[in-house]
Amino acid sequence: MYNLGKENETLEFKKTTGEIKEGMVSISSILNKHKVGTLYFGVKPNGDVTGQDVSESSLRDVSRAVYEMIRPQIYPVITEEVYEDRHVIKVEFEGSEVPYSAGGRYYLRTADEDREASPAELKKFFVANEYKEKWEKTESEVLKANVDKSAVKKFCEKAIAAGRLVDGKYTAATILNKYDLVKGDHLTNAGNVLFGKKNPVTLKAAIFATDEKLTFLDMQLFEDNIINLIDVAEQYILKNIRWANEIIDMERIDIPEIPVAVVREALANSFAHSIYNGSTYHEICIYPSKITVYSPGAYASSHKPEEYIKKDLQSSIRNEKIAKMLFLSKSIEQFGSGFKRINSLCKDAGIKFGYDINEDGFTFIIYRKNISELIKTEENVTVNVTVNVTLNKMEKLVYQLLATNPQYSRDELAEKTSKTVRTIQRTLNSLRDKGYIRRNGSDKNGSWEILK
Repeated sequence: MYNLGKENETLEFKKTTGEIKEGMVSISSILNKHKVGTLYFGVKPNGDVTGQDVSESSLRDVSRAVYEMIRPQIYPVITEEVYEDRHVIKVEFEGSEVPYSAGGRYYLRTADEDREASPAELKKFFVANEYKEKWEKTESEVLKANVDKSAVKKFCEKAIAAGRLVDGKYTAATILNKYDLVKGDHLTNAGNVLFGKKNPVTLKAAIFATDEKLTFLDMQLFEDNIINLIDVAEQYILKNIRWANEIIDMERIDIPEIPVAVVREALANSFAHSIYNGSTYHEICIYPSKITVYSPGAYASSHKPEEYIKKDLQSSIRNEKIAKMLFLSKSIEQFGSGFKRINSLCKDAGIKFGYDINEDGFTFIIYRKNISELIKTEENVTVNVTVNVTLNKMEKLVYQLLATNPQYSRDELAEKTSKTVRTIQRTLNSLRDKGYIRRNGSDKNGSWEILK
């Protein structure tokens, strides 16, 4: 018997159209979680294709049920499929106007099951949807003449350097119009928080003597636009964490206790996914044992951070304009990959992270090592191997990257692999000692030569 596999969060099976109402519940729950999915009639829950009678009438019945029960309206593709002479109805659907209801009720998908949404979850759906639809595009009270031209210039320089904006000369007006950040004579809300010079966003930053908010050693209040505040926030953290010096391959390298890329990812995602029409502030707190980055507004995704680490999921973007501008300037590396990169970098650096979600905001937590852990040193042992050498996973990855572009610098390799510079240097040393690569020229202007 032909089998279509297992049900999952985007795939549902029904034995016959006698379960058409249950099928509509599955459509609404899948849409509310993933915005796209597939439903089959004529398939057992285990994936076995048993088939059913398929006629113009049965196809119309499914189409009518979708039209009458699913709100807002969607337009699925309903087709007849044949597997080993067994006929089934396939319903492919998608929609981004969440939340969707089935027969007036709202559902969410959990694994391969549908459950009715709670009042709190439903409220979150409607608030987030209203915010997303209206806020970014709404005209702000700030005139477009009050744009921070230096922030626009900084954005352009970063975007051009990242290869995400064509090289050229851009005026502030050109950028604002190109990315729909103005409306008439005013900046939109998105344009204002990104580039406004009337301090549209507030960031609180503090250092505490203990792990409680009792005694602070420093307290700062920064008011600026997002483009500037990302840099301000990054520098505040990097200035107030511990750094170590290591000699790697005869070169002195400054190693932060927390990888710089982790700090950047956490901050960029905080500013990208916040709600900006409230009264709460962004917040950075530096404690002896942890650093927290607080983002105002309920968590933007229906997926937990660990789901983004384990699976390849699309990012749930609350502020599309803000996220796009941060992506173009490479503050955000890729949509949906932030937690994966953070997880990889933290593992590589031997540190842990966590998070706290509540109705008011999302707090990202980076746990710090204690001093005794930081002062431990690792011996750098290199062995000249000439026969029967094998490469580990990291060595293979770096070797493949260098084979495609021998000009890659150590920092570029670290970025592409989501590893620390320390790990990359040790990998390069190992590849060199094993006879796979050779450095030609200076560390700054040279390149790698592939030997095998």
